[in-house]
Amino acid sequence: MLLLSLAWYEMISVSLANGEPAITASIMAPSDLHIVKHNFGVILSWNSNITEEMETHYVKYVLIYKFDTAKEIEERLREKEKMIRLGLHSGFHAKVKTQLFSKETEDIIKESNWTEFTYHAPPVYIQNLSCIIYNISNLNCTWDIKTEAPEDAQYFLSYRHSREEFQCQLYLTNAKNKNIGCHMKEVYFNHANKIRFNITVKELSNSSENHSYYKKCTPQRLEKLNPPINVSISLENRGIKINWKPPPTIGSAKKNCFTYQVKITDLEPVDVSEEEYVHPVRDPAKQYVVQVRAKKTTCISNKMWSEWSEPVIIHDEYKDNKMNTWKLIILILFPSMIFTGGLLIFLCRRYKCIDPILTPIPHPSDRIRIWLASDAAAYQQEYSLVLQTPDMLFISDLSTPVTAFLPSLLQQPSSPIKR
Repeated sequence: MLLLSLAWYEMISVSLANGEPAITASIMAPSDLHIVKHNFGVILSWNSNITEEMETHYVKYVLIYKFDTAKEIEERLREKEKMIRLGLHSGFHAKVKTQLFSKETEDIIKESNWTEFTYHAPPVYIQNLSCIIYNISNLNCTWDIKTEAPEDAQYFLSYRHSREEFQCQLYLTNAKNKNIGCHMKEVYFNHANKIRFNITVKELSNSSENHSYYKKCTPQRLEKLNPPINVSISLENRGIKINWKPPPTIGSAKKNCFTYQVKITDLEPVDVSEEEYVHPVRDPAKQYVVQVRAKKTTCISNKMWSEWSEPVIIHDEYKDNKMNTWKLIILILFPSMIFTGGLLIFLCRRYKCIDPILTPIPHPSDRIRIWLASDAAAYQQEYSLVLQTPDMLFISDLSTPVTAFLPSLLQQPSSPIKR
């Protein structure tokens, strides 16, 4: 008790020294918290319970609120109200307290206890709403339908930007014919103005039960950049020099807005803040494949990387020179070969040097064919007579003299051979 008395005495002394009246009464906690619906969410307001004596000091309110399982959000306010954007949340829990500050030192003089409040919003039937802008003028949005959603509910998306309302052009449906996505093309965004997305849930069996959910976004935070353009590489001082240009964007195109990653063959990507990068060549005989991608981090935070650029290939300088030498040789020899071949063809036609090769062999005349045929017939007849003349006689009895057979041989008639 003695320590509390001394602290209280010190606080009063400081207030008197600063010319501010000491606050003797305790500060009541805020009361009468109530909700007023707004297009984008709700407005939470309260009664501060500040007395005239306390109005000579700075009055601030500490508000902490939390959606479902999300992290707590803490804000310090001068006003007695706060507009809270619900988005796709079905409510929140909040608590608020009052603080008094010295005008001279801005130190906290007193503060009240917390007043807590829980707000239950109408049921939310969708979740995980995600939108992306690509190729400057294309928009894709997708969402999931909760299991507790009515069976006959249908979902419609629109968005408001630069004081204009746009309806979805093409819906993506699931197996139950429920809209779960939207695609729009040839739409353009002003990076200075936010986009307000609106999803309306209509129950077909009860037309009065329509629910609308809003989500506000900055266009540049939704943009997925195209790959960097004009990517080029060259060998310089035993190193690979890579240059590129930033891709087109709906927001600021200043150089310091972009960050890049460079991927060389199978190496890990390297973060780069400029529009060029030099990589030392460790193996001059190796072929290198280079790709670059981009995103925005400085002017505005964007978590989405672009796709990788088309691969650019660079070879070893010696191999390139050797290949160029062969190309030069071929370019010199090919016209010469064509000229020489054409000249040979002309000379052969002029002096008919090919005619003996191409002249067909003539067929024999009819007289020659008849003579050959008769000669073949005579030869066959002579050959048959030769076969009929015995070449030798077999003597069965070796004791008989050979002269005994001579009369019989001499008596055989002889037939002349016709030629």
